Amino acid sequence: MAQPFPSVEPYAHGLLDVGDGNRIYWETSGDPEGKAALCVHGGPGSGGRRGSRAMFDPEVFRIILFDQRGCGESLPHASDPSVGLEHNTTDHLIADMERLREHLGVERWLLYGGSWGSTLILAYAERHPERVSEVVLVGVTTTRPEETDWLYRGVGRLLPGPWETFRDSLPEPDRGGDLVAAYDRLMNSPDESVRVKAVRAWCAWEDAVIAHEALGHPGTYSDRPDDALVAFVRLCAHYFTNDAWLDDGQLLRHAHRLAGIPAVLIHGRLDLGTPLKTAWELAAAWPDADLRVIDDSGHTGSPAMRDAALEAIARFGANGR
Repeated sequence: MAQPFPSVEPYAHGLLDVGDGNRIYWETSGDPEGKAALCVHGGPGSGGRRGSRAMFDPEVFRIILFDQRGCGESLPHASDPSVGLEHNTTDHLIADMERLREHLGVERWLLYGGSWGSTLILAYAERHPERVSEVVLVGVTTTRPEETDWLYRGVGRLLPGPWETFRDSLPEPDRGGDLVAAYDRLMNSPDESVRVKAVRAWCAWEDAVIAHEALGHPGTYSDRPDDALVAFVRLCAHYFTNDAWLDDGQLLRHAHRLAGIPAVLIHGRLDLGTPLKTAWELAAAWPDADLRVIDDSGHTGSPAMRDAALEAIARFGANGR
């Protein structure tokens, strides 16, 4: 059984000016001369989970973490209602990743991430395939409208009570329409009480879906500081109501651009929020990708899912730079 590596502290970190008044937090740990690996966090807006360092052998990898615009330690923070989001789109995040790569002097890097992070990784890799050595995705998403509709409406068939609470937390005229768009409007209300109510309702729904999964537990999303919760919900609603500024099915249609990039796609068979179908379709469109289906896992993972990710990263580490 693979084991996570002992936690290591960064040997360098900073705030990179990426334009539009934004500075993104980055850090590097492990071997400065090692194989470059970039951890891409989920959300959108979750901020970099520093525990991702433990997935990499610090004697093999140069481990790079960053916080996407508006969240984590990046500035300005999306929890501030005065911070506009017009310069916070998928294209902006792809450009930020490239600017960070250039800033750190990386030629090519392994990309590791899950959930929303897998969407961003795929969008970046299809734009810049020459900069990607390998890919490891855990919990595959492409943020198609059907995926968003499933998470915020379809899966309510399994959880009718919590879903009705999620729906009925909206003003009555919005309850029969696009729920994500309605929450996006609430998150940009000038009334703080309106925003706080929306954050609580959104996170209660996300928690309900996860808690219903195998090995899931309550509070997965809401167990974070208030500012982080506000940024998370505001950015999720912002990205999902705009379909992440991707054409429907774009990432699957353009999977041919990933030819020659080895990948491991790891997905829980019991994932309620992001069902296996997307990972299955991506594997079919990407011959260089190996799909690993973890029978006991939902979206939040399991020891078997962690082991599969550790093994994939270790295998790619053995490939050298």
